[in-house]
Amino acid sequence: MKQVKILAQFYVDLLVKLGIFRFSLLLAAALVALALVVQISVTLLLQGTMRDVEIIRSVTFGLCITPWAVYFLSVVVDQLEDSRQRLSKLVTKLEQMRARDMELNQQLQANVSRLNSEIEEREKAEEAREEAMQDLENEVYQRENAQLAVAEKSALLKSFLDASPDLIYYRNEKNQFSGCNRAMAELVGKSEKELVGLTPWDVYPAEVAKHILKTDQELFDDNTAMTDEQWLDYPNGKKALFELRKVPLYDRNGKRLGLMGFGRDITERKQYEDAQEKASSDKTAFISTISHELRTPLNGIVGLSRMLLETELTDEQRGYLRTVHVSAITLGNIFNDIIDLDKSDRRRLELLPQPLDLHEFVEDIGNISQLMAEQKGLRFDLECLTELPQNIEVDSTRLRQVLWNLIGNATKFTKQGGVVLSVSSEIHDHDANIIFEVEDSGIGIPKTEINNIFAMYYQVQQGDDNLHAVGTGIGLAVSQQLVHLMGGEISVDSEVGAGSTFTVKIKVPLVETVIEEHVVTDVRPEMTGLSIFMVEDIELNIVVAKSLLERLGHEVTVAMRGDQALAMFKPEDYDLVLLDIQLPDMTGFDVAQKLRQQYQDLPALVALTANVVNDKTEYLAKGMDEVLNKPLSVKAITNVIENLVLSCSHEIQVTDLDVIDNSNMTHSSVIDTLLDLKMLTSYVEIVGTEPVYTSIAMFEKMMPDYLAILDSNMTAKDQDGIKFEAHKIKGAAGSIGLKHIQQIAQKAQSPELPAWWENINDWVDEIKYSYQDDINVLKTWLNQQ
Repeated sequence: MKQVKILAQFYVDLLVKLGIFRFSLLLAAALVALALVVQISVTLLLQGTMRDVEIIRSVTFGLCITPWAVYFLSVVVDQLEDSRQRLSKLVTKLEQMRARDMELNQQLQANVSRLNSEIEEREKAEEAREEAMQDLENEVYQRENAQLAVAEKSALLKSFLDASPDLIYYRNEKNQFSGCNRAMAELVGKSEKELVGLTPWDVYPAEVAKHILKTDQELFDDNTAMTDEQWLDYPNGKKALFELRKVPLYDRNGKRLGLMGFGRDITERKQYEDAQEKASSDKTAFISTISHELRTPLNGIVGLSRMLLETELTDEQRGYLRTVHVSAITLGNIFNDIIDLDKSDRRRLELLPQPLDLHEFVEDIGNISQLMAEQKGLRFDLECLTELPQNIEVDSTRLRQVLWNLIGNATKFTKQGGVVLSVSSEIHDHDANIIFEVEDSGIGIPKTEINNIFAMYYQVQQGDDNLHAVGTGIGLAVSQQLVHLMGGEISVDSEVGAGSTFTVKIKVPLVETVIEEHVVTDVRPEMTGLSIFMVEDIELNIVVAKSLLERLGHEVTVAMRGDQALAMFKPEDYDLVLLDIQLPDMTGFDVAQKLRQQYQDLPALVALTANVVNDKTEYLAKGMDEVLNKPLSVKAITNVIENLVLSCSHEIQVTDLDVIDNSNMTHSSVIDTLLDLKMLTSYVEIVGTEPVYTSIAMFEKMMPDYLAILDSNMTAKDQDGIKFEAHKIKGAAGSIGLKHIQQIAQKAQSPELPAWWENINDWVDEIKYSYQDDINVLKTWLNQQ
């Protein structure tokens, strides 16, 4: 079939190539030839011979059928050609379509591949999405857990911050609060939500806000943490001192967000410091009083016993007197150590160098040391190893104190043998090095104790015969401080059982002359009674003062109001005027001013006050000549009489009284001083006692809060706050008839009073520690009604 197709195609191609005419001829010839060949072949096959006629007949047959065959074949060829052309066109179209199909197939395959790829990608994307969803779910779960953990931590942190008694707050760069803890909210009286967005101007008083914003700006400018102290008010008026620590606040990228503040309440610490300061002041006052009170009798005992030792005495008397003399000197030495210890604690230990005759000084030390040694049956030797300068400049009291400590210790710790004081010097042009050596044959000091003996309160634990752990333990410590203050050195060399040697080296200037010291004897002139005019409104004070003054032999006239005093007073009738500062109608200053305006010649005007007076300047500036504390003491009133009245040639007889007998003071007068009996009596008559008890219970419930706020204002030294709280206490006390508390509160609420700051602590303490006792008196009085 394929060969036929090839032959047919060859035939068609030949027809097209030769043309119809030539092809017809060729075809005719081919047919004739074919006819001849067929005829010949058949004839030969059948007959075995070939005749001419048969050949002609075959040629004729071939020629006859040739046109028809040519026509037929031509038509067929044309049709075939047309068919071929159409077929060719169809084939072309088919090929085009095939190509198109192939292209479409390729596109389809590409699309299929792409679709498959997309499907795969979608499948992968779906898988990725599922994985992402799973991851997202895990992340959401983790975030939820993290948020829960953060919330728990935040709640824990918030609880922790709220549990803290310290203030914690945050402020942004615009000074607006961003958050705080409970302590801060309680301080400002606002919740955290209310506080957020507010500035210090909206929360604190203007003055406080100004200071806070100033420190905030300093922190922002320097970008460093800072610490400050600030008094802040609670909503109930209580003041507290806070130590505020402010630090810059940053985010995790290092951008500053604002500041974080921490505030610690240091009010108690401040109160403790103030109490310490007051205790130190009280201790100083006590030491000063002791110094004044004890030095005079000690000096008297030492001087008189020394004089008596120079008179004729029996051996027994002389022994007793030596004991008295040495004991007084020893007591004075211990007392000097105590005074110097106090001064050392306050960094006020100082020297007062004066010209001194060194020879006389050393001789005097030797004489007293001789007496001390003889009292214990010991030998004392004074050795001057070199020539000594005559006059030097030194604080002789301090130097004597140091040597007395060393000699006293040497005598104390020596059971047998003796004590030697050696003195030597190196004299230069303008100064000299003085060396004192105190050597004893006592128990000695262990080597391990040598470095400790100059420590405060240290006592050597050595010996089996009660010679150890004796004394105050401050003598050597004070001596070392004094020697160092003189620019010198003190050292010790000792051996157990063989004794000790203390060496003091000082460098002192040389002087030419010494001013002799003279002992001034305290001699008081004889005195007779005075006529005293006293202005006082409190009956109890009148009874006490009048009793004292009359027992001293004076005559007393009393006025209880300012106007009454001005009407009664005649300057020629009185030698002394005592004026209470707080009177019902005016102050003692007002009375003094009116008296000075009205009269030219006046007796001394002395103020009476229950306040502790530390500075008299204000009293003197307001017309007073002196001021006395109540209750009066014999010493105080006697000093005033000596200083202010004796100059006017009055002679006074002084009775040696130091104790006031108050036995004549009745119980009713005490109650009347504490309670407003007139108000209470009328009130009870009208409403009975039950409402008073109810008011007392309310007062007892309120007072702790009042006093707590008052204490905070005292610590803050807030005058207005003190005045306000004292006014509330005054009103509350007056409502239940506590006159004494009311009067003290009246003083506490009056800053215009003289020396108010100096006395307010005592007034507040008096209110604090006496109001309950006054209430008990009130309850006792009510039970009797």
